[in-house]
Amino acid sequence: YGGQIEKALSYVMENTSPSGFVTVASSSTHGPMYSHGFGTLFLAEAYGMTHRPEIREKLQKAVRLIIDCQNDEGGWRYQPVKRDADISVTICQINALRAARNAGLYVPRETVDACLRYVKKCQNPDGGFRYMLPGGPSVFPRSAAGVVALQSAGEYDTKEVRDGIAYVRQFAKELKLGSHYSHYFYGHYYAAQAMWIRGGDDWNSWYPAIRNELIRRQSSGGFWKDSVCDEYGTAMALIVLQIPNNFLPIFQR
Repeated sequence: YGGQIEKALSYVMENTSPSGFVTVASSSTHGPMYSHGFGTLFLAEAYGMTHRPEIREKLQKAVRLIIDCQNDEGGWRYQPVKRDADISVTICQINALRAARNAGLYVPRETVDACLRYVKKCQNPDGGFRYMLPGGPSVFPRSAAGVVALQSAGEYDTKEVRDGIAYVRQFAKELKLGSHYSHYFYGHYYAAQAMWIRGGDDWNSWYPAIRNELIRRQSSGGFWKDSVCDEYGTAMALIVLQIPNNFLPIFQR
């Protein structure tokens, strides 16, 4: 599928502005920093596997934008400005920075440390994560994202990670009820990453459950349905299913 991947790479690079912002204006939503975070992650994975200088040039600018628009709390939100932050956008940015660092780009330690402080402050006593600092309940999707944020920032066995894993793990028996809550694929995209990085019994019990559930949910046409769009659901399902292959650099232990 090299031809398809090359077209996707060209599309992302063509839509990386001179400032480094990865977004498509005509398709922009209320939160273009989501697309920027995932786009930067994509460029970092591509650069790490190819070392093509034209990718590095775009990636460096995209990384610089993330660093420059981190807010005073240590997180990021919908727009590339230093205004406010939430846990969902923040995980996109720290994952992108981790991928870029893995590929050889410089990421300031103070950026990572500030992000760690922010994510830890968003953790509730039950081990889950709230959406923003002022308060709110823990829910499965963003709690899985919160654990991965800590892992991407370099923490793997702290109390916060262990508490977060314990919170996420309690949803294992509810996998088949996934359609009953929103952000199903988003949640499992991060939960699979969290458990893969965690390893051991947590991964060995989690993966067969989500693998079997995703296979069960696959349509006769080969795709996975989602309220966002079927392409999104299919992409997320395939990412989860291929994690054990250890192909993508960001998922390599």
